[in-house]
Amino acid sequence: MTTPTYRIPTAPLDDRVADLLSRMTLREKAGQLNQRMYGWHAYRRTPDGSFELTDALRAETHRCAGLGALYGLMRADAWSGVGHGTGPGADDSAELADLVQRHVLDSSRLGIPALFVEEVPHGHMALDGTVLPVNLAVGATWDPGLFERAAAHAAAELRARGGHLALVSALDIARDPRWGRTEECFAEDPYLAARLTEALVHGMQGDRGEFFAADRAPVVLKHFAGQGATVGGRNSAESELGLRELHEIHLPAARAGVRAGAAAVMAAYNEVDGMPCAGNRALLTGILRESWGFDGLVMADGLAVDRLARITGDTLSAGALALNSGVDLSLWDEGFTRLAEAVGRGLVGESVLDAAVARVLRLKFRLGLFERPYTRRTPLPDGGRDLSTALARRCVTLLHNDAGVLPVGPEVRRIAVLGAHASTTAHQLGDYTAPQHPGTGSTVLDALRRLAPPGVEIHQGEGPADLAVLVLGGSSARTPGTEFDANGAARTAAPQTTCGEGVDLAGLRLPADQRALFETVTAAGTPTVVVLVQGRPHAVPEPAGRAGALLTAWYPGPWGGDAIAEVLLGRTEPAGRLPVSVPRSAAQLPVYYNHKDTEYGGYADESAEPLYSFGHGLSYTCFGYGEPRLSGRTVEIDVTNTGARHGRTVVQLYIRRLRPASWPRTLELRAFEGVELAPGERRTVVLRPAVDEAVEIRVGGSAREALAATPLVVDQSFTAPAETPL
Repeated sequence: MTTPTYRIPTAPLDDRVADLLSRMTLREKAGQLNQRMYGWHAYRRTPDGSFELTDALRAETHRCAGLGALYGLMRADAWSGVGHGTGPGADDSAELADLVQRHVLDSSRLGIPALFVEEVPHGHMALDGTVLPVNLAVGATWDPGLFERAAAHAAAELRARGGHLALVSALDIARDPRWGRTEECFAEDPYLAARLTEALVHGMQGDRGEFFAADRAPVVLKHFAGQGATVGGRNSAESELGLRELHEIHLPAARAGVRAGAAAVMAAYNEVDGMPCAGNRALLTGILRESWGFDGLVMADGLAVDRLARITGDTLSAGALALNSGVDLSLWDEGFTRLAEAVGRGLVGESVLDAAVARVLRLKFRLGLFERPYTRRTPLPDGGRDLSTALARRCVTLLHNDAGVLPVGPEVRRIAVLGAHASTTAHQLGDYTAPQHPGTGSTVLDALRRLAPPGVEIHQGEGPADLAVLVLGGSSARTPGTEFDANGAARTAAPQTTCGEGVDLAGLRLPADQRALFETVTAAGTPTVVVLVQGRPHAVPEPAGRAGALLTAWYPGPWGGDAIAEVLLGRTEPAGRLPVSVPRSAAQLPVYYNHKDTEYGGYADESAEPLYSFGHGLSYTCFGYGEPRLSGRTVEIDVTNTGARHGRTVVQLYIRRLRPASWPRTLELRAFEGVELAPGERRTVVLRPAVDEAVEIRVGGSAREALAATPLVVDQSFTAPAETPL
């Protein structure tokens, strides 16, 4: 008997896809595009601690004549209800994945394996998975290289446990901090977000070969596109985006991810120009495929296809609209379960269906699933805690230190640590985090007790002290009592939950009890340091004006307490820089730095400027910047550590367009580089911006500093290598 071409590992990949597709029935093709099932419904624990498959999984594989993809087999959180004792951990995830895969292969006439799709927002969202700082914290590091290494580790963990495809937020731009998903954004700036998206793709997927290594995972970049621009900061609301704003602000990170070789993108919930992204052919086909040449997979967000029925009238035509627009793989929808019927009624051409199926099959071949459908039994990779902690150290951002109370000096013998955020790791983790084993991670309080010099007393609560450390902020912790929508977004959150998907705020002030605590502590006259643990930039005018020092650690992950304590004690230099502007109040919004270069009027009742500018961050030393100069196709600037301590600064290069074809922005980030210098050391930093028109080049330690810096005027003759996606 002749071996089918699709079964020959050495055959060209396109030939294998075409051969398999030619053998499939319409039902089998439609089944490959469905991801209807919640993965935690596919199994249950038995009394002896092993796993057994459910009738729900058997019904799904029967309906699909196999299974295209399965979402969240290893997901654990309050929404799924999966926790320790009921879900798969590090030791038995691969066993469960193989059990499900064996059943899928037995259910498929042609032996087509399933894709196991997992959430990897800041580490694999599974029991025993390494939790990394959230994206906004990663943005504060301004360190793509470090993030690339952490992303590679997350991919290796996912694959070692039997997962295949990683869902990772990367494309949303933080334009309104009232939005609860701000923590999932890298920045308010498209250039910084693009560089970190590239790092994510390179780290998780590895070299751009035809096949993925056993320890690398294809990524689904979400969300495409413009979800960070929803009106009022409300989740899944409409967006009011012109095409220029879409292309200049909300598409560059996606463009960078596509250029880096991203395997897939996820269509967002929001609409662009009146059409939801999952049904937006101009976006998914016109821009993504035809203009950018993207040949990877497009996945819909959860239940987004069925939402199109508001336009089409029913789920059958909704599924047809999504497929015709460019969606290849659904998520929990009914609409794609009726694709065979849609073809029969002429709503979808079978050639359109075939093109989508081919993309799903191609990804399975690239993963090597036809040759190796089961998990390679390899230990989970080491080093996850070290990478998480390294990111946490790098993201801690010192906003002011006017009284010079930091780092803690030898005169401080008693430190009072206050605030509910000081003694728990739950508020450090962010949304999309699996339950942690008790004792995992480090709180600020415990870390200070462990790391403080001998003779320094650390006590919790009020009392005589030389210094008060007040840990405030927000929380995305999901408790078992939280009510969830069908797509996992919080419908009603617990009182302490102030951030995350479904938790949008009208105001940005800290909760009233935290403000009252600040007033009580500062009224005593004790020098006070305020530490913010948060998933969005809160408006903090009182700490900014009256605390001796103010720093933000964002959601720094389980071991963020160590990172914060090390910075407070001077063991580590504060190295973070703001990835977003910090507003004075919600009434100011928007306050992002790269607004149009118009002479905005101010407010009569307060400043229109942000409290702290994009790119801002202090060190325990000082840096001097020389004037920028051209050298061939590069810009050079001398940077000197003029202080007495080792430190890191981030040199930021912005442009201001001089004779643009359309109205320009005040500033646009075009290059940056972190540089570490010893006291007195000077180094020439070389930056390579892409400039193709007359601009002013401005260099500084923040957008505000750059705007005030002496500009270097460059005419059209200077064009650096095209590194930017803009």
